[in-house]
Amino acid sequence: MTHVRIARFVYEGVIAWGVVEGAAGAELDALTVAAIKDHPMGPIEFTGDRFALGDVRLLAPILPSKVIAIGRNYAAHAAELGNDVPERPLIFLKPSTSVIGSNDLIRLPADSNQVEHEAELALVIGKVAKDLPRERALEAVFGYTCANDVTARDQQRQDGQFTRAKGYDSFCPIGPWIETVLDPAALRVRAFVNGQLRQDGNTRDMIFDIPTIVSFMSHIMTLVPGDVILTGTPEGVGPIVNGDIVTIAVEGIGELVNKVQSK
Repeated sequence: MTHVRIARFVYEGVIAWGVVEGAAGAELDALTVAAIKDHPMGPIEFTGDRFALGDVRLLAPILPSKVIAIGRNYAAHAAELGNDVPERPLIFLKPSTSVIGSNDLIRLPADSNQVEHEAELALVIGKVAKDLPRERALEAVFGYTCANDVTARDQQRQDGQFTRAKGYDSFCPIGPWIETVLDPAALRVRAFVNGQLRQDGNTRDMIFDIPTIVSFMSHIMTLVPGDVILTGTPEGVGPIVNGDIVTIAVEGIGELVNKVQSK
């Protein structure tokens, strides 16, 4: 099956879905986006409109009904925060209002002094899923994108749980698009801040792999099309401050770029 990169974008004030065209790994100015009718999870029908990618503004590629995240899914990251490796997936929710797209601003809350980046592979659910066995779990996945599970680490320590620390508006950048055909088993996941490499991990080092995560989630809550699951971050998380440029790069997908700004 040929891979398809699904983007959501604005052109002259109109929001649309489209298929990003061009060679994988090509410079952004060499890519185009072909607009499609309706929602991309159904049959794709092109409108005939085509734009240079540089002439449109990319949005978050999906507006999720819920964002589910996995904590401590890489042993080295658990260790760097002084945590034990969990015996089962450690899950938490981020509000849909935390979602932003590539090139949108990560806004720092005034009452936190330690906001950090967390580079992650994210997956997008494509069909209703409940009580899926592990061997069928990938049937529910529509595609994959890059994510940054932005975290106010000081508030996470203060609260002893994750909701406030990870729930601020702009604390869930995802994008730049959804790659619909990708093997998630061994993908390089990196974070750069102002061009400096901060995180460099691989999904093969996950404690719980993608099928395990999706199956586990589906036994707890019904997954619906558009839901986003963040799959955990490798070691190397660190602070971001006003003016920083944060780039999350996931092999086979692309780069998610956001500037950091104080409120």
